[in-house]
Amino acid sequence: MNAALTRPEKAVALFQQGYNCAQAVFGAFADEIGISLDTAARMASALGGGLCRMRETCGAVSGGMLALGSLEGYSVPGNDEIKMALYARGQRVMKAFQDIYGTLCCRELLGLLENAPLSPIPTPRTPEFYQQRPCARFIYEMARLVEEELNRRQ
Repeated sequence: MNAALTRPEKAVALFQQGYNCAQAVFGAFADEIGISLDTAARMASALGGGLCRMRETCGAVSGGMLALGSLEGYSVPGNDEIKMALYARGQRVMKAFQDIYGTLCCRELLGLLENAPLSPIPTPRTPEFYQQRPCARFIYEMARLVEEELNRRQ
């Protein structure tokens, strides 16, 4: 992949290669996290489609929080100071996304009915899919927001 791409551009490029929304956002940060794209893709694979295609929390949001936690998270139970700082940062990112799109819910972002039937079958990635599906916008914006939040630490 082109190293000159910004993280948001890289995330969209990953999506356009066939990665799901969570894999695309998390994968865009894999090098900074210090893991391979393959590992990032595996870790985020069940988060796509609003959590295993359940159309719940947007996969781009989940992938973004996975990236944020990987880079700024805590590993020692009881470290409330780091936990609160991470939660504040995550809330700031998710609130900004919600302010732009009105929701964090995949189903709502895609304009699907609440009682739409669920299926584990992925939608074929055709040129029409990429033209009609708004996910690239969500992926770009979440990667941008996470990157912006990470840059606040410096």
